[in-house]
Amino acid sequence: MKNKNYIGKIKSIEKINNDVFKINISSSLENCKSGQFISVLCPNKTLRRPFSIYDFDKENKILSILIKLKGEGTKYLSSLKENDEINFLAPLGNSFELFKDKNALLVGAGIGIAPMLFLKKEMNEKNINNYLISGFKTKEEIIKGSDETIVGGSVLDNIENIIKNKKIDVIYSCGPNIVLKKLSQTAKKLNIPCYVALERVMACSIGVCRGCIIKLIRNNEINNFSVCKEGPIFKGEEVLWD
Repeated sequence: MKNKNYIGKIKSIEKINNDVFKINISSSLENCKSGQFISVLCPNKTLRRPFSIYDFDKENKILSILIKLKGEGTKYLSSLKENDEINFLAPLGNSFELFKDKNALLVGAGIGIAPMLFLKKEMNEKNINNYLISGFKTKEEIIKGSDETIVGGSVLDNIENIIKNKKIDVIYSCGPNIVLKKLSQTAKKLNIPCYVALERVMACSIGVCRGCIIKLIRNNEINNFSVCKEGPIFKGEEVLWD
């Protein structure tokens, strides 16, 4: 599936909580998968802004992203109105691998819940057994849709018991590096495959600038990989965590 440049139109913008918005975009994009992202052009800004795909309505060709207000780029996006045009590259990156016969645990921390909710939707449509846990610092930051929500504490506090009780065979996660690192270490200890969607600052979003490089250990060798082009999803056990 090749990525291309799209000019979409804002269908609607919904305020999820104090600083998170859901943006629904109508365009000619025909398909995308969970784990992939788009890269949005913000006027008067040199770099595009990458956002995980939160949902995709294939029938109506409506793409949805979640944005958390952080800087000028997200401020601009949150100010858009219905029918405003938006320039974006899509679909970017790889997607999550699905296993029909495995019990899946999905873990999303903060805004990292976005691709997990899209993944959960895909799994439900394919009748894949799954359980989604999300973690937020305060109740005001909660983004709904999880099977279990942790507020204030760590989303990983009881993770080993959950893995054992739910008879988990495979893990998927997105969130801050510290969460992905610890979850990957736990999965490795329990001999369970773990797929992580990494978050990185990206310049080009298409693998040209090599500005989002990470190091992976494969076949006992350490090599560089770009998160935007060869990711953002990697096996947690392969990532050389900082």
